Amino acid sequence: MSNARANHLTRRGIIAAGGALGLGAVLAACGDDDSKSGGSKATESAAAKSGPWTFKDDRGTTVKLDKIPANIVAFTGVAAALYDYGIQVKGVFGPTRTTDGKADVQAGDMDITKVKVIGNVWDEFNVEKYAALAPDVLISTTFDNAGTLWYVPEASKDKIAKLAPSVAVSVYDRQITAPLERMWELAESLGADMTAAADAKKRFETAATRLRAAAKAKPEIKVMAGSASDQLFYVSGTNLSIDLEYFKALGVNFIEPPESAKAEGGGWYESLSWENVDKYQADIIMMDDRSSTIQPSDIAKPTWKQLAAVKAGQVISRSPEPILSYDKCVPLLENLAEALEKAKKVA
Repeated sequence: MSNARANHLTRRGIIAAGGALGLGAVLAACGDDDSKSGGSKATESAAAKSGPWTFKDDRGTTVKLDKIPANIVAFTGVAAALYDYGIQVKGVFGPTRTTDGKADVQAGDMDITKVKVIGNVWDEFNVEKYAALAPDVLISTTFDNAGTLWYVPEASKDKIAKLAPSVAVSVYDRQITAPLERMWELAESLGADMTAAADAKKRFETAATRLRAAAKAKPEIKVMAGSASDQLFYVSGTNLSIDLEYFKALGVNFIEPPESAKAEGGGWYESLSWENVDKYQADIIMMDDRSSTIQPSDIAKPTWKQLAAVKAGQVISRSPEPILSYDKCVPLLENLAEALEKAKKVA
């Protein structure tokens, strides 16, 4: 995706375009069996509602505390997922409020008036406000091999690390089912009652079956994942992005920019000028829904309006940074399934 905050290559690569959520990120730290078992072990502690808390994250880092953390500070999207599981955090960092003061799309159903916002944009993290919350743990996602915590500024990461241990959930180069399972395990370890959430998980599985059937019925329909900025249009490949990798595995026919074209985007995406936005012919276009990008209704470029999918009204939203609760991911599957079911071959 292109981003308003992505003003140069390094920054643009980090913030990403249409699912390009990191530049050259190569996260490999979350695949071992011990990591996968971290949630189940921690759940035993949570069940007792007292005693020590242990969780092994996707960096292979094990966090041990004397009790289940009460003062949690998290990246906004993580906080939104935990909220869906009944866990209320004390503070958040990352896109939380829009310029008009409303909840950002990444805040989900959270009441943002009940959390302390210690950073709302990229590279903003108020360390003093963070310390004042007396955090027990900091939780974020990670997009790279080094376990870099998403939206934790490089300049202040060492100060932040001294104040509380951190937990990272990987959202790099895997299907969305993997981080969904990890977030479930994390919420459970924090004491969440997962009984009600089980229904959302079933609905997710039903929606996945529907999407697989829709893709199988319309193999000729080509889907493009895009994102808009004032100067450039970004086309994401399916590799690396948790949602696109999963949709592709279910049979969705995506337009795939060649690796050479994605080089500038760290393997995530290809950058196109608006004059060349018609390089790929898609029947459905999925557009980045984050507030840092230009939304389809606000795109005034003549070349955009001439695209076949746009003319046909076959443009839907996409969440490149999904809120990792089953409840929030069900609509992602259902919306794409519905679009495929209704789509006409126009490209």
